[in-house]
Amino acid sequence: MDQLPLKDIHLPQTIGWWPPAPGWWLVALALGLAVWAGVRWFRRLRRLPVYKEAQRVLNDLRAQGGDSRTIVSALSELLRRVAISGQAREQVASLRGEAWLNYLDRSLPDAPFSRGLGRCLADAHYRPELADVDVAALFDLCERWLKQQGKQG
Repeated sequence: MDQLPLKDIHLPQTIGWWPPAPGWWLVALALGLAVWAGVRWFRRLRRLPVYKEAQRVLNDLRAQGGDSRTIVSALSELLRRVAISGQAREQVASLRGEAWLNYLDRSLPDAPFSRGLGRCLADAHYRPELADVDVAALFDLCERWLKQQGKQG
């Protein structure tokens, strides 16, 4: 009998590591999303006590009362402390006057600090007296700003 003309067995090429299978792409995407969500959650969790404490201080100031110049100065200081704790110190600490009011307006749509009641926070420290300030409305405005800051975190 004659030998059949068979060829030698050819093995397939080894499978390379690149490009990965679609499942590995999904695993990498899911891992990236999990890390991103974890970082955001951790940052928010760290910032929540700041806003709770600021809300407590705001309620204490409201309960204490006092003259309008002292209250406005205390509210201005409170907002600045919250802003510095939420942003980089270099971005917020040096803001004065219109720049400070514009920073406060960034989170509220109606610009109540630069074009409304909150204007008194820019120069309250330098006025001898503040007779025309609606302190109750200013407390409400500051509380609204604090709540908005807590949501953005």
